[in-house]
Amino acid sequence: MPKSTIKERRGSSQDMFAKLVAERTEMLTTFCRLAGIEPYTADKSVQQLLQEFCQILVDYVAAGHFALYERIVEGKERRREVAELAAEVYPRITQTTDLALDFNDKYDCGDHCTVLDSLSADLSRLGEELAMRIELEDRLLSSMTRR
Repeated sequence: MPKSTIKERRGSSQDMFAKLVAERTEMLTTFCRLAGIEPYTADKSVQQLLQEFCQILVDYVAAGHFALYERIVEGKERRREVAELAAEVYPRITQTTDLALDFNDKYDCGDHCTVLDSLSADLSRLGEELAMRIELEDRLLSSMTRR
């Protein structure tokens, strides 16, 4: 493969990775803002922040899918060590995706989220899962950016 093609592909990958990290940073910032307003009441400010967080969470999960996992799942990754690591971590990352989407389904309810009794526990569990996901993503990103 010509060096210019490799450089272009790496540049494109770097852009996707940067987008993923930016989405992740925004998600974590909003997660911390939301976690910091406990106890949770059904007032408008809590509902707005919860909706904002749900949207950013879904954007982050989607960015991960398109930046990393789609390439691997489709068999486009040629480096054996990256493919092996991906095979190891992808099932666990998929579990975090499922949990994030379940959280979104439960709390993405516009301005009518009135039952927030389990929000604290749900955020705690989600936070633990997101921490695991980030660790796995970082391992994968590191592997993919080695030359």
